Amino acid sequence: MAGVVLCVEETIGVRDAARIPGQRGELPLDCAVRYTEERHWDVFPGTWLEAVEGTERCSCRRAGCPLPGSHATGPEWAAQATGSAAAVRRLWATRPGASVLLPTGRAFDALDVPESAGFLALARMERLNLTLGPVTCTPDRRMVFFVLPGAAAKAEELVRGQGWSPQAIDLVALGEGQYVAAPPTRVGGRGAVQWARRPTLANRWLPDAEELMSPLAYACGQEAAARRTRRT
Repeated sequence: MAGVVLCVEETIGVRDAARIPGQRGELPLDCAVRYTEERHWDVFPGTWLEAVEGTERCSCRRAGCPLPGSHATGPEWAAQATGSAAAVRRLWATRPGASVLLPTGRAFDALDVPESAGFLALARMERLNLTLGPVTCTPDRRMVFFVLPGAAAKAEELVRGQGWSPQAIDLVALGEGQYVAAPPTRVGGRGAVQWARRPTLANRWLPDAEELMSPLAYACGQEAAARRTRRT
């Protein structure tokens, strides 16, 4: 899939790119500061990975943590989220390895889909010349599309409008009270969250979920049908 990610990114106006971090190699604090300064996104620190007896474990110390090093530290996370670079520096000062988490329902909502469906939808969006925002790939083989706030409230209706049952396709809308992990957050030993389409000046203005729902719902529907076929 790496070649596909590169191909997608090459279509973005690279010369207009801000200093938003690329794929790897930057510190969580540096990335968090840039998200606040260059995209005006709120951020907050999550859990982190700790070396314990030769292995990396989540700082939450929970046995079998499903998202090691990449989830909120507690229910108070929403109050911690900030768009101030100075506050970000203070938050990460005592936990420099903390994951970088972005609350949804503020500057953006997110549409979370299976990776294979996401790449299929991206290819179709490119052909249609649709306006796209940033998109991430996660180590759990998911893709997250950033869209205008309000998407979570109307996602099910939009899916039905495309002729699909929301319960039948694996499309998850994230809005107020939820969050996504941003690069360079690592998820245990599975790898790091990466940009499939990184934030640039060219995609500062986010699309409405309605603009992307047709290719996304279709791709998720195809993925769901293929999954059912594999089970039979």
